[in-house]
Parts: sequence; structure tokens; C-alpha cells
Amino acid sequence: MPATALTRPPAIWLRDNCPCGECRDPRTGQKLFQITELPAGLAVGSAHEVVAAGGGPGWEVVWQPDGHRSVYAADWLAAHAPDGAPPGAPGGAARHAGDGRTEADKELWAAGDLTGRVPEAGWDAYIGSREVRERALASVVRLGFVVLRDVPCRDRMVLDVAHTFGFVRPTNYGELFEVRVEADPNNLAFTSARITPHTDNPYRDPVPTLQLLHCLSNEARGGESGLVDGFHAAALLREREPEAFAVLTRVPVEFVFADARTELRAHRPLIDVDPLGRIREVRFNNRSIGTLHQPAAVLEEFYAAYWLFGELLERPELRIGFRLAPGDCVVFDNTRLLHARTAFVESGGRHLQGTYADLDGLLSTLAVLRREGARA
Repeated sequence: MPATALTRPPAIWLRDNCPCGECRDPRTGQKLFQITELPAGLAVGSAHEVVAAGGGPGWEVVWQPDGHRSVYAADWLAAHAPDGAPPGAPGGAARHAGDGRTEADKELWAAGDLTGRVPEAGWDAYIGSREVRERALASVVRLGFVVLRDVPCRDRMVLDVAHTFGFVRPTNYGELFEVRVEADPNNLAFTSARITPHTDNPYRDPVPTLQLLHCLSNEARGGESGLVDGFHAAALLREREPEAFAVLTRVPVEFVFADARTELRAHRPLIDVDPLGRIREVRFNNRSIGTLHQPAAVLEEFYAAYWLFGELLERPELRIGFRLAPGDCVVFDNTRLLHARTAFVESGGRHLQGTYADLDGLLSTLAVLRREGARA
């Protein structure tokens, strides 16, 4: 690697990433300085090749004006330096990786794209094999879900599933909720009615990012489950109706939930994008949209866009349908996938247990599993 790799990036960026023990705590890897403590007028005074930590090639930089010395591994520079290797080139993948939450890190899909490759894993293999667990969790990140088969049909088992990769997120429904017909329901989910594609708990901010549903019994006629890739639908809307897409990213929607003990609300757009314009979250639930308070012209353009997006989400070719059997547990990204259910006959028993978790716990577990695999 030529020495220009050290002079091409902004000097302050390179110095901010100094890995030495004066700049980073060797136990935690965390920085020991504030950005305002770096001297003004930073510049590379000299640079020469050395052996970096770990024994690989590297570069030692002597900084002006303070004479601080930094050593950078050549492979770190290749992976991270601005204007370096393009995506897909050696080192480029790590440099361009996102945080696992936007469309940049996903494989968007319609129903036909998953024919013969619905992500699934048997429970015993998932528990017993690091490789199987890694693949299963990677499917949640990449495709938005995984179905675990033959999970023991016992009370509260869904909590044990969540603890294999993260932590349970309690809500007003408790740490666990029962999905079955209730005599006095506070949510249509606890009836036998048809439930159209939706995001759970859109009236929270942040919304629960992961949902788990574990089937304990399903003898009812009807009650088939469905999943829709909301990111794919949003990307189609952006391609076909860019103005409608833009409206749905900027108009806040009032989501509301209230019962005798709870009142929750959040004002968020149906489609959220990151600062680079990449789709980061879809929040769609017709049952929970409150009365919008906007000027008439804004309401006109919002409802036109809302209708277009809703029509896309209802298209059969975008939705995969399946029937959960006892022992099946589906884990899915609630910020991306919309889930649905057909109506069912109440005389048949249908009982699921659900819980919420957070994507950051799953991403952390997946990263550790990958580290362990690299060392194996």
C-alpha cells in the first residue's frame, strides 16, 4: 500500500482513529480524548512502514505539530480509508457495511422470490450448532424473518427463544402476550377477525423492533399467517410514484392506542429514511392511525399516497402465506415486515404466545457468533 493512503484521508479523521494506548483504553477500545483536544493544523509529518500489532504490515505516522506517533495496520487502512477499495473489493465490504437496519443491508423480496427457500431451522440444530444459529439470525437481518421448527410447546417458551439472542422488551401487554380469542379484547389481534398487513405497536417510539410468535395449538379453520416485505413495497412505491414516497417520508402520522389502563401515541411517518435516503423503517397499521391534524392540502396529498402504499401492501404477489403448526416460532423484524392473519372459526382452538425483543440484541449476538466462527 503506498504512503498516499495516509495523506489522502483528512488528517483529523486519521488521527481520530489512532489505535495507540494513549488514545484508546486497551481494555475497552474506547477513546480517551475529546475531538476538541486534538491540535489545530494536524498534518502527517512523516510515515514509514512498520510491523503493526498482530504481526502484519502497517504504517507509523509521526504527526505535526505535536509529534504524536500512530501505527495503522495496512488491512485496517484498506478496509476503512475514504476513497479506497470499492464495495466488493478486498476490504471494501467492511468499509461500506451499514448497521443492519436499512435497505442497504437487506435482500428485498416478493413472495415468488422465496419459493423453496423460506428461512427456517430446527430447534435442536439451532440450539446445538453455532453455524445454524448464525444462519438463522442472519436471515432475520437479511430477509426479515426466520421460522424455527419443533420448538417445545410449553408455556412461556417464547421467552426462552428470545433469550437465545437478546432480551425481552416488556410492554403494556406484559413480557408475554397471548394471541387467542378473548371475551373482552383490547385489540383486534385477540379476536378471530381478519388482520391485514401491519406493524405491531406503531404507537410506541421506538417501536419494538423484533416480534416472536410461538404456536402452541392451531386447530381452527382459517387463521393462516402472512408476511409482506414492507421495504420492498416502499422501494416499489419510490420507483413508481416518487412523489407519493416523498410524502410518506415527511408527513407525521398520529398513531394511538388506548384502553382502560393505557394510553400511547407516537407521531412518525409511514416510511422512515436515514440521512442518505435509504429506507430504514416502515410503520403501517390502519387500526391504530388516529385523526391527522394537518392543513387540507397536506391531507389530500397524504391520503393519495397512503392509498397507493396500502394497495401495494395488499397485493397477493408481495405476500407469503403459511400456516403455523404447533412448535413453529416465527421471529421477524417488526420495523420492516408487516404481518397478517386470515379470519378463523372460533370453535377451533388457536393459541399463540408472543413477545417483543430488540434488533440490536440480535445484531450483537450475530456479530459475536461471526467472530467465534472466524477464530474457529
